Amino acid sequence: MRASPIAPTVDFSAEGVQHGFLRLPYSRDDSAWGSVMIPVTVVKNGEGPTALLTGGNHGDEYEGPIALFDLARTLKAEDVTGRVIIVPAMNYPAFLAGTRTSPIDKGNMNRSFPGAPDGTVTAKIADYFQRTLLPLADIVLDFHSGGKTLDFLPFCAAHILPDKTQEAKAFDLVSAFGAPWSMKMLEIDAVGMYDTAAEEMGKVFVTTELGGGGTATARSAGIAKRGVANVLKAAGILKGTVEAAETTWLDMPDGDCFSFAEDGGLIEPLYDLGDEVEAGAVVARIYPVGRTGAPPLEVKAKMDGILAARHFPGLVKPGDCVSVLAAVVAG
Repeated sequence: MRASPIAPTVDFSAEGVQHGFLRLPYSRDDSAWGSVMIPVTVVKNGEGPTALLTGGNHGDEYEGPIALFDLARTLKAEDVTGRVIIVPAMNYPAFLAGTRTSPIDKGNMNRSFPGAPDGTVTAKIADYFQRTLLPLADIVLDFHSGGKTLDFLPFCAAHILPDKTQEAKAFDLVSAFGAPWSMKMLEIDAVGMYDTAAEEMGKVFVTTELGGGGTATARSAGIAKRGVANVLKAAGILKGTVEAAETTWLDMPDGDCFSFAEDGGLIEPLYDLGDEVEAGAVVARIYPVGRTGAPPLEVKAKMDGILAARHFPGLVKPGDCVSVLAAVVAG
């Protein structure tokens, strides 16, 4: 396979603090020899584990970029043992556009792994993470929230894995993160995910969903900032003690967690995030908007649980995720 076209302006093996870019050549109408300049920070001090911290995997999710741009400007080498690689806006074109996918090629970064060095812009970025950055890492924290179309309870999460030692390490970091909720997470569309790429390499992978609606709040940004510091402390990379916080553990056991719209229209939520829901309960109504007097479609829960996520905009399309339920479990 050919080499990646991405050239870093930082030296990942050098000691100290470096701020630079992952420069990806991108010839376009307004810049014939132009580049996509993805900001990156590397902080290294001696021998120790490496943490790879990423936000902006989807460009309309902001807690991760807030926490990581802040960490990049404040983290000092003398407070680190090992190495921290910070990429606050992984899909940088999508981040600048405020969209889930790249405006250049419509690439969804979190469905583009392992990528390709001769593919689209999104595929080239994924390839660089796959072949260069992930092999450097021992732990990976990838921030997500609901973007413009979903809203979540603020939780940190890891996946159930075949390797129970790897799984246990991930859930230890979820606990250390200290979000109000901690999730044993099920993915409904895991093909091509960054998560999967990292886990298949044996990395300890942790992720989040910290709100949504295409914005951040003081609360959700604060959870992200405290959480990333806690993860680095728990991993022995950052000096200091983990800031203890109460968390409630949740589990997404199977596909019955999810409800989807079969018709489009105006959505009326009947439960709020965190509410208890019984199997068979109507979690939302979808009103046809082409005429008055028509009965709404009822979307019913398939399991008992609490409402962990919901559709955010007031209108839905057929196939949209309406709600996600999770069961409260012991940590």
